[in-house]
Amino acid sequence: MEKHKVITFENRELHYRDEGRDHPFTLVLLHGFLQNLTVWSSFTLTYMRSMRVITIDLPGHGYSSTYSDVHTMDFMANAVKAVLDDAGVERCVMAGHSLGGYVALAFADSYGYMLQGLALLHSHAMADDADKRACRDEVCRQVHQNRAGFIVDFITNLFDESKREFLAQDIKELRDQCLETREEGILAAQRGMKVRTSRVRTLARLDVPVLFIYGKNDPRIPIEMGLSQAMVPKRAEVLLLDNVAHMSFMEDRDYVKTRLCHFVSQCCNK
Repeated sequence: MEKHKVITFENRELHYRDEGRDHPFTLVLLHGFLQNLTVWSSFTLTYMRSMRVITIDLPGHGYSSTYSDVHTMDFMANAVKAVLDDAGVERCVMAGHSLGGYVALAFADSYGYMLQGLALLHSHAMADDADKRACRDEVCRQVHQNRAGFIVDFITNLFDESKREFLAQDIKELRDQCLETREEGILAAQRGMKVRTSRVRTLARLDVPVLFIYGKNDPRIPIEMGLSQAMVPKRAEVLLLDNVAHMSFMEDRDYVKTRLCHFVSQCCNK
């Protein structure tokens, strides 16, 4: 794959990759909390033969700059828009994992006219309640005290226990990737998620297909929440995966890769 492209956004750097540019369909992949664009490498290598794939280091992650103490979802969505403008993308299917899903929903709120489809992997449209906001404060405290220890435990717990031994090398590589995330970027993302607004009305307004992907054993997204979210859009599909927690695109990689590819084709060929 080619090297990162770099653009200046609000006087700092945003990094992204743009692969398979000769194809008419464009898929934009937004990573989750602590991760960076390399988490999608296996997807990109497969997809770039049949579609254009853009992956982005969200602000405060990977090689992209940290901009402030709080990276709101709207701010990150504007950063994504700046990348797509630089790449000359007018329409796309956007898929976001966890934090990336929150950013994708904010993008849909402001730039829904650019979307041909939206996929939310282990994400949802609700704002944090009081308990969740308190949890984010606790995460910030833990990160400040022991960033590396927090990351190692956090990443391990995203995977279903039944898959941890089989995926031990993948989990180690993901932990190593996430350990490169700077403290200021981690804290800015947590504070941004804490203050995000509900995007349920955004889901209801969308005129494009929405695909929800959830793991039945996800400790972070209860199945009941996922199913209730899928009732909101005009056109929605739900993919529920057995023996999967919060990392379906690694825990059940081949199936999710195939299903997401079909979703892009359906959205762009309608």
